[in-house]
Amino acid sequence: MADPISSRSRRGVSASAAEGSRSRTLPRWHYLVALIAGAANTLSFAPTPHGGWLELAIFVFFFAWLTRSTGWKSAALTGGAFGFGNFVSGVWWLYVSMHYYGGMAAPLAGAAVVLFSLYLAVYPALAAGVWSFCAGHARNGASDERAPFSPTWHGALAFASAWAIGEWLRGTVFTGFPWLASGYAQVDGPFAGFAPVAGVYGVGWALALAAALIVQALLPLLSSREPANAGERPRGARIAVPGAFAVALIAAGLLLPLVQWTVPANAPLTVRLLQGNVKQEMKFEESGMRAAIDQYQQMITSKPADLIVTPETAIPVLAQQLPAPFASAVRNFADSTGSAILFGAIGGTITPEGQVIDYTNSLFGVTPGSRDVYRYDKHHLVPFGEFVPWGFHWFVNLMSIPLGDFFRGPPVQKPFMVHNQPVAVDICYEDIFGEEIARTIRESDTPAGVLVNSTNLAWFGDTIALDQHLQIARMRSLETGRPMLRATNTGMTAAIDANGKVLGRLKPYTIGSLDVTVQGTAGSTPYVTSGNNTVLAISALLLAFGFAFGPGITRRRNGAK
Repeated sequence: MADPISSRSRRGVSASAAEGSRSRTLPRWHYLVALIAGAANTLSFAPTPHGGWLELAIFVFFFAWLTRSTGWKSAALTGGAFGFGNFVSGVWWLYVSMHYYGGMAAPLAGAAVVLFSLYLAVYPALAAGVWSFCAGHARNGASDERAPFSPTWHGALAFASAWAIGEWLRGTVFTGFPWLASGYAQVDGPFAGFAPVAGVYGVGWALALAAALIVQALLPLLSSREPANAGERPRGARIAVPGAFAVALIAAGLLLPLVQWTVPANAPLTVRLLQGNVKQEMKFEESGMRAAIDQYQQMITSKPADLIVTPETAIPVLAQQLPAPFASAVRNFADSTGSAILFGAIGGTITPEGQVIDYTNSLFGVTPGSRDVYRYDKHHLVPFGEFVPWGFHWFVNLMSIPLGDFFRGPPVQKPFMVHNQPVAVDICYEDIFGEEIARTIRESDTPAGVLVNSTNLAWFGDTIALDQHLQIARMRSLETGRPMLRATNTGMTAAIDANGKVLGRLKPYTIGSLDVTVQGTAGSTPYVTSGNNTVLAISALLLAFGFAFGPGITRRRNGAK
């Protein structure tokens, strides 16, 4: 097996050279380069077109850079530096919500973004550390545990598996924050075809494996060493075999979209998605609330459609306190035109004493010819915005965001029926949790054929958060084989077909409605059937294999007795 990048052959070296290797430590600029690479990886995500290819190149560099590490600690620090660079440059828009809209002092808001990015970087650090421990040189029978790692087959599989599990943990622990999961950049990239098979984490697994195999194929080209023992393959094979597998992975990702996992079902729906562009600072002021209600009443009733959707909390009052003119106008419009209407408002329960309890962030649906009102209560709440984690009330007190502890809806709720088409709805960043959407489809008595996301991203200004969230929504369409409709306050209001293609969108920070026709689908993709279980099971098995058998495999390849 060829040596890793920048390392020398450890066979036949002089005693002084061997001693120099044993004292080898990584310079600080090694971690600075990893941080810069992580920051560059942010460019792989939206709004960069076809950024998946750029991400593949960056991951090739990242894994090659990991091979320079001299133990599990340096590997973890390298992964952590890469992750911190990626997150601090990729989620900086949180500063906008905390400072400009939350009223937090700029230094504190900036420090909060940095600390949050450091926390998120723990997961790529963990992935890199686990990779090095399962497949690193320190456990592979070498006499010098500080010598660089050598890419191997089980090492490549361990890297892909550790990376996928690390990203899954980041999307799960403390309610999860899977934003910037590596698979999202592949929506228009070479590995998008794996989305309906194994979800966004499976896409990240394929990306990491291909990058590691490419590095394994490239290293023999950078080394002049010939096979050192009878058990080692010739250089040509060491280049061709992993390279061929990497090409096969890319080819599979490009060809899998040709498989049709779902089929059209029921009649197409005409849809109107409303974007009111209500300023965030006015949204919860008395005058702003009245203006928003009047504006959305006019927008809803201006033109009929099979389905009309408003953004999250477009009507920023308790549902029981809806102004009578709005309620009657919407009901009469629905009955007279056959339009089904979904509007965002605040849910709650009023006690006999007149006290409001159990506030919810909700969507309410009006169906033509029916007195029943559909209700969906948001289940996956936003920390600090919709609930305050234990011990963090002091942090929330530093801001002036007018939201507090909300009540959660059940994880699986009934769909909204539009004619004979069941529609699954979610609110805000619920659509970044693909497993929860897949579960809703999987466990529903009437599986939805169309997905709807109602959100308000005005908290984050005109930043890359809008493009990133649209990219995330496109991944949900790829995973489930269903169209996704997005109604937002300021952008990106868009319609996405079942193949993840954008059918139309509104320009951010404008007032308007997006009129489209969408075709619902039926059937289940493998991801809807099994969720994240597939990639997690495969990753766990491969990591266990690398941990148990990796050292022996490498000793035999190196000719150890």
